[in-house]
Amino acid sequence: MTAPTDAVALHRPLTDAVPLRRALISVSDKTGLTELASALAARGVEVVSTGGTARALREAGLTVTDVSEITGFPEMMGGRVKTLHPKVHGGLLALRDEPAHLAAMEAHSIPAIDLLVVNLYPFEKTVAGGADYATAIENIDIGGPAMIRAAAKNHAHVAVVTDPEDYPALLEALEEHGGATPYALRQRLALTAYARTAAYDAAVSAWLAEASGEATPRRRAFAGTLALPLRYGENPHQAAAFYTDGSRRPGVATATQHQGKELSYNNINDTDAAFELVAEFHPDDGPVCAIIKHANPCGVARGKSLAEAYTRAFDCDRTSAFGGIVALNRTLDADTAERIVEIFTEVVIAPDATDEAKAVFAAKKNLRLLTTGGLPSPTEPALAFRQVAGGFLVQDKDVGRIEEELLRAVSRRHPSPREMADMIFAWTIAKHVKSNAIVYAKDGATVGIGAGQMSRVDSSRIAARKAQDMAEALGLPESPAVGAVLASDAFFPFADGLLAAAEAGATAVIQPGGSMRDEEVIAAADARDLAMVFTGMRHFRH
Repeated sequence: MTAPTDAVALHRPLTDAVPLRRALISVSDKTGLTELASALAARGVEVVSTGGTARALREAGLTVTDVSEITGFPEMMGGRVKTLHPKVHGGLLALRDEPAHLAAMEAHSIPAIDLLVVNLYPFEKTVAGGADYATAIENIDIGGPAMIRAAAKNHAHVAVVTDPEDYPALLEALEEHGGATPYALRQRLALTAYARTAAYDAAVSAWLAEASGEATPRRRAFAGTLALPLRYGENPHQAAAFYTDGSRRPGVATATQHQGKELSYNNINDTDAAFELVAEFHPDDGPVCAIIKHANPCGVARGKSLAEAYTRAFDCDRTSAFGGIVALNRTLDADTAERIVEIFTEVVIAPDATDEAKAVFAAKKNLRLLTTGGLPSPTEPALAFRQVAGGFLVQDKDVGRIEEELLRAVSRRHPSPREMADMIFAWTIAKHVKSNAIVYAKDGATVGIGAGQMSRVDSSRIAARKAQDMAEALGLPESPAVGAVLASDAFFPFADGLLAAAEAGATAVIQPGGSMRDEEVIAAADARDLAMVFTGMRHFRH
């Protein structure tokens, strides 16, 4: 399709200040509505409105022109048709400095609309509330997006507001510019408007894909709302910002920050990793603490109390825990808080915190404390995506879990109950360790973690070395890897990684299986009296 070549499409000088004489307001979110309309009316602005918005304004004592008075048509079809009319869209799209447009407006009695205030039917909220298919369909707005896009296209002459958060900026600009809107404001509002309709369409298309069982739709869209401009990204030379997707999954995006400076890009990334890991462990099954550094766990442990769980997690790798992220699966208490503040910690995230715990943290001004009101479900389906050059990859979030009865013992010696419990614990943690991942665990606590290596045997050696470092730090007579279990996120392609585990003193191994050399690996386990189980499930995390 070629671009238009007539005079209308040619570059024209932009009108800076546009006097505001008529506004069309139609909103589902009535926040700040009366205050906005009252301020406009006080400036002599004619307010045109529809349906429930018009009723709300009249109830507030304001004079309102029904859109039907302009179009000559009543609202019909249950409100589906009310603003889809040339007299509305002509008033929004007409170029005020184009003689042909002005002539058309005069010939067809089309009034100019200088301001459009629209927020859309609450589709996202309706779907999130579990509405049925028919209800969701009725909450897909048609007229609203059409008007928004028209006004945003014509931002040289029309201001469009799609979010109550922008009402104060609009009124401030009108005050500053004598009842007119400046071009810079209209341009910024147009940007916001197009982003809003894009996000709305993305939400509708994602819902339709899910409702129709379409796992790989031809087109896929994602959208977000700015939550926090960040000082920089992973490094100081990278610009960054934090956007939320509108979901209410408990976590860093929905958390309340009680103290501390603003979160950084790396803080947010690591805190999310920490909380998603600790959420694997239901609070009814006991206190669990996870300490994260650079998106990898450096210690995870159960305990009889949160304080004990924290101490055991910290003991796994005291060096890496410095400047880390602490995630808890239960309400933070004062005893645990006292232990955490003994070293520098960037962020603590928990479902809640007692007043006593908050008082302990108050002395550490830079320590961020986040509470979420709950834990995210580790089994809730979701999409994960990652950018690559020229596109992005999309997959289901890894919500895979294992149950003891589904594990297949492949070694001559079967695991003991203690070994089995530790293997399931270690396997759950390995899911959250960057590949290649090796996790040693003993008595419900990690004692060595190897992450992100190019070969599995290197991860095995690093995990064993970490366990030896733990022994030296705690003054233990031998490495805690002795008598521990080992979890591997993927199969051992050769027996060498398993042999490294045996040399470190591990007594049992949990791994997916599926290698061409499984028999060789099983034979190596049997030769060293290792118990080994296959999960049949891999947990790569790149």
